Amino acid sequence: MKILKFALVVFLTTTSILSAQNKQVTLEEIWGGTFRQEYLQALRSLNNGEEYVVQSYDRSAKAMNVDVFSYETGKKTRTLISSADIDELDFFQSYSLSENEEKAILGVDVESIFRRSSKGIFYVYDLKSKELIKISEDKIQEPTLSPSGKEVAYVFENNIYIKDLASAKVTQVTTDGVDNKIINGVTDWVYEEEFAFVQAYQWNKDGSKIAFLRFDETQVPEFSMDMYGTYGKQLYPKQEVFKYPKAGENNSKVSLHMYDVSKGQTAKVNLEKEYEYLPRIKWSNDANILTVQAMNRHQNNLDLIAVNASSKEAKVILTEKDEAYIDVTDNLTFLNDNSFIWTSEKNGWNHIYHYDRNGKLIDQVTDGQWEVTDYYGFDAKTGRIYFQSTENGSINRDVFSIRANGKNKAQLTQKRGTNSADFSADFTYFINSYTSATTPYEFTLHQAKNGKKVRDIKDNKKLLKQLEPYNFSKKEFSTISVNGNDLNMWMIKPSNFDPNKEYPLFMFQYSGPGSQSVSNSFFGTNDYWYQLLANEGYIIACVDGRGTGFKGAEFKKVTQNELGKYELEDQIDAAKQLGDRTYVDTNRIGIWGWSYGGFMSSNAILKGNDTFKMAIAVAPVTSWRFYDSIYTERYMTTPQENASGYDENSPINHVEKLKGSYLLVHGGGDDNVHVQNSMQMIEALIQANKQFDWAIYPDKNHGIYGGNTRLHLYTKMTNFIKENL
Repeated sequence: MKILKFALVVFLTTTSILSAQNKQVTLEEIWGGTFRQEYLQALRSLNNGEEYVVQSYDRSAKAMNVDVFSYETGKKTRTLISSADIDELDFFQSYSLSENEEKAILGVDVESIFRRSSKGIFYVYDLKSKELIKISEDKIQEPTLSPSGKEVAYVFENNIYIKDLASAKVTQVTTDGVDNKIINGVTDWVYEEEFAFVQAYQWNKDGSKIAFLRFDETQVPEFSMDMYGTYGKQLYPKQEVFKYPKAGENNSKVSLHMYDVSKGQTAKVNLEKEYEYLPRIKWSNDANILTVQAMNRHQNNLDLIAVNASSKEAKVILTEKDEAYIDVTDNLTFLNDNSFIWTSEKNGWNHIYHYDRNGKLIDQVTDGQWEVTDYYGFDAKTGRIYFQSTENGSINRDVFSIRANGKNKAQLTQKRGTNSADFSADFTYFINSYTSATTPYEFTLHQAKNGKKVRDIKDNKKLLKQLEPYNFSKKEFSTISVNGNDLNMWMIKPSNFDPNKEYPLFMFQYSGPGSQSVSNSFFGTNDYWYQLLANEGYIIACVDGRGTGFKGAEFKKVTQNELGKYELEDQIDAAKQLGDRTYVDTNRIGIWGWSYGGFMSSNAILKGNDTFKMAIAVAPVTSWRFYDSIYTERYMTTPQENASGYDENSPINHVEKLKGSYLLVHGGGDDNVHVQNSMQMIEALIQANKQFDWAIYPDKNHGIYGGNTRLHLYTKMTNFIKENL
């Protein structure tokens, strides 16, 4: 009996250990935040370069603080701002410091407008006197202190205002702002979404001038969305109406203006010729010289224009041209002599260039068949430029420094994977964020001069320990030769993978121009979902085809005027090649994607109906005629010029080819890729008498989240995969 009992205990213990080592991940864990990584809070370097500030909430004191920390030790040195010291404020949501760090703008009751824009109640807080001044009783946008900190400019109801903090006098700079007609000082919807900025005004270096953009959207067509609200609380739908220029339609007419603060006068700046877009304005270190980046509608010609603030004379100092398109960046940096740093793909790869103040090339700073992926800045003391690049492989990132003449390049990060840097204001230190396929984020402090590690800041070893019982599969990186190109690929196999068995293959891709889905970085939320599917017996794979980024301009821009053509060819051919592998069931291949990826997966189930058995498309573009002008025309020109490019590659025109299982999902409040895309696709499928599954998430935007929404969506997709693949 004792022997039997002992055997039973051994059996139960062994079973328990095996069970613990193969714990199954659940959707509730994934979307409940169980595997959330630890990150650094957003920090801002102080001007002294030795300290940084972090905003945090002190629960015990019930106070919002902005605390100061030492870079070298990581220890808190003092509190810069605390709501506990401000009688008029119990709390603040946001803060920004003036250039001299003597004042701060504090935001409360801040609400989002679109992806990047917001409005709220804002105050100016004097860090020395502790005086608090409310800027306006109304909710305003983009408040910004002048260089002296004596005035604050802001936008209210599409007009620019300046408030003198000493006298409380408010000056209205513009008066013609009207909702859905005229905008001053902030961008319209399409600029915000596609040129990625909101504040469209800037103080010059001495605070004597403000340059700003004016948007006349009178001729831009309106788009409307019905918002249904919470059940039982809203009897009638609310209609949201905003200006949205679709491909080929009228854009806002954008003009540049300059306001003289002392004279109280505004003048329009004549740029000599008409430009469709003014995607950036930036004052140089000379308070009298403003630069403007100006583009044609095709976005394949960019002029950098210098404007004399006194004479209003405008002169083109640099021109970039490309057969396809030119990416707009924030990399323009002025040195002390007003020469400037510029990044360009003009030699086929994105690199750094140094020009004199008149636009004459001094040096090409970086060169090689790799890409500069981030520009961090220029240290005037050492003459060194800091940047991130793909020099060690397109799926990796490392941080480098180099002299402005292109000599003495130094690699500052050593761990293979994805490294990114946040430099102190004086370039003494940088905080490195590192991750790889096997390592969640690690944050370390380094000396900028040589990359030497000073100290560890934070890591996610606790998460790695937490993941051990799940026995997750490794993400395997490789390349696959498709249509003459070696394409980056990752694959996740079941943890109990048997090469002698056949498995269904489920492919993910995004595929949009310049994007990257195959990178040497740790799990994102979807990766845990892929592990769940792998545990259910699926192989998951992702291939970055032609049109994606970081492998040179030619590879990225081959899709010009034909969005969806070459990308789809690569996904179909990659699927066929993977299907030829002995362990893949060639009759059970599926594909999915979100947004551009949904456009692609929709095309795949139609044009690739002999390859793909099922597809899921979330928030897809179904015809580029429905999408916005700036993004779409950058890659396709206009529908009037390129009708065949639009129509031949739009899934809405190929619904009769549907043979497999298709799930279509969209958010009803998507202001970006409108639900119109899916509604038109649904109607086309119905009229073609094609059966499919679909779901609309009421009022949800392009991200389709909030409450249980993501859990519901991924449960639906998981069930669809199990039933149809």
